[in-house]
Amino acid sequence: MFFIKTQKVLFFFILIFFFSIQAFSAEKYDISTIHAKNLLNNMKHWTIIDARPKRLWSEVHLPGALTFNWEEYIRKDEFNIPFRLKQPEVIAKALGKFGINENSPVVIYGDADTSWGGEGWICWMLVWLGHKGPIRLLNGGITQWVDLKYPLTGKSLLQQQEVTSYKYQVREKVNISTIEIIKNPGKYHLIDTRSLLEWYRGHLPGAVHISWKKFYKGKNRTPITSKELKKLLLNKGIELNKPIVYYCTGGIRSSYSWLIHSIAGLPPAKNYEGGMAAWEKLSVKKY
Repeated sequence: MFFIKTQKVLFFFILIFFFSIQAFSAEKYDISTIHAKNLLNNMKHWTIIDARPKRLWSEVHLPGALTFNWEEYIRKDEFNIPFRLKQPEVIAKALGKFGINENSPVVIYGDADTSWGGEGWICWMLVWLGHKGPIRLLNGGITQWVDLKYPLTGKSLLQQQEVTSYKYQVREKVNISTIEIIKNPGKYHLIDTRSLLEWYRGHLPGAVHISWKKFYKGKNRTPITSKELKKLLLNKGIELNKPIVYYCTGGIRSSYSWLIHSIAGLPPAKNYEGGMAAWEKLSVKKY
């Protein structure tokens, strides 16, 4: 009898361990930068995504790059709040049509300007969707690629890829809801990544202002280093022992800031995807 009970207890703990490992692996994600030369030497290994507006992609883009712009994958939600992510199954289906599955190694590039840092949004969206394969931001984007005189194409060929299935598993921890912020005052460092003018017109209570443009440097808009980011945060009184939430109007610019934060290897942060658009609709008052 004792042996049977012991077996049951052991089996119970094995189950707990198994599901804990599964949950932990679901939370992990592989995100970093890739240098242009490394991409050039191994382009066949990667699925390349152009995050700029489609019209710019149609003019010129990296060979084999797919166009995937954030503006095509947002919606107004039931509260009439704009800039909200489309449902995960919708985005997963779109990725599958491009031949991308959850294990695909992807490189995302933009120019950190014409799309409000849309390359950051795509990186964040993939992490949120539960992407398991490596996610890389092209360091310096298309501007550095052009400067290096690496190959480009202007052919706007149909994006015919072998259709696949993208199995998503949403990582809720990289997002945060308006309700969670309201119910937990003081729990998070809130960083407003919009322009100074937008900030002065109203912001979340207790937030500090750091424009998303502070997260990159130089004419090629390369991400700031981990050391530079830590200094930037500390100068604003942001300690890393308290969780950080980045926000903007609708989660686009803030997702770029979130991306640079993640690449820097700092403690996990959140992107308030609803942003000021959601806050103004759902919160009691604006500060």
